[in-house]
Amino acid sequence: MSNLSIRGIDPDLATTLKQQAQASGKSVNQLVLDVLKEHTGHHKKKHFTQEYHDLDFLFGQWTDSEFHKIQGKIDSESQIDDELWK
Repeated sequence: MSNLSIRGIDPDLATTLKQQAQASGKSVNQLVLDVLKEHTGHHKKKHFTQEYHDLDFLFGQWTDSEFHKIQGKIDSESQIDDELWK
């Protein structure tokens, strides 16, 4: 890995970088690296980290009896049939 120094960063830009890094939970170095990679086309797209929210409206909607009924079905399907493995 190479090191690169950037001189001449004005105080306002330095403050903005620090604030954005803190807000995103990153170091200033990591934030700058991410921005440089994104704007130069070197940012790797994450293929397997996509989040889906199409079923969010169902969250917390089951009653306790519905949950136990569904969980019972899941548990019964999870049983291993020893006869099938002989």
